[in-house]
Amino acid sequence: MIVLTKLDGKEILINEQLIEAAHETPDTVIVMNNGHTYIVTDTLDEIMRKITDFRRMIRRRSCGNE
Repeated sequence: MIVLTKLDGKEILINEQLIEAAHETPDTVIVMNNGHTYIVTDTLDEIMRKITDFRRMIRRRSCGNE
């Protein structure tokens, strides 16, 4: 799960594996597999970094390298 920030400043957790698409319009719109959409302040680059960091953390934990 990654933390993103909605337009009202509230943080939400998103399951990154369920993201179907994301685009900037200029706000970033996240479309989930279930059809739900979220508008967030995070840029596409920030979201990609958060996903990469999260997946690295999971791999380290699964290998026992915390």
